Amino acid sequence: MENVQTVEFNVPTKTEVSPINREIFDNLEKALGFVPNLYATIGYSDNGLKRYLDFQNAKTSLSNKEKEAINLVVSQVNECIYCQSAHLVLGKMNGFDDNQLLNIRKGHSDNAKLNALVKLAADITRNRGNASDENVEDFFAQGYTRENLVDLILQVSDKTAMNYLHNLTKITVDFPLAASL
Repeated sequence: MENVQTVEFNVPTKTEVSPINREIFDNLEKALGFVPNLYATIGYSDNGLKRYLDFQNAKTSLSNKEKEAINLVVSQVNECIYCQSAHLVLGKMNGFDDNQLLNIRKGHSDNAKLNALVKLAADITRNRGNASDENVEDFFAQGYTRENLVDLILQVSDKTAMNYLHNLTKITVDFPLAASL
């Protein structure tokens, strides 16, 4: 059997990142009150943090509430405890209650339109870009458009990248920890 060595990832401090990332850390501290550990970890890349934040903050046809529902269900499917924890907080900030957030983590919603979005996002994530015809048809039947589908896929990719980063690095979760389902 091969000897597998585990690489430990520490969250880089502001002095350990590039000047560009130091400036971004300062902006995050002003906007959020702190630099989330997962964003700080992206700071290992001189260009990655700016590139990721530009992608994450780009205009989309989806509402912030829809984006949070996608972020939460994708993080659940990808078993990323960091992003589940973060998006429970952000979900509440975007108007979801505890029961709605629990249902989204379980892959559904009582709201028919949001349910179609959540089910399709989970299906796309679980099946690596593929989804059942039924979930795609329901998405469109609920009034979503082709633009929304493209933006859904981009949102899934955004969250999947962060899920993968945490699942690999296992940096400390700095949000209230999401309970296991």
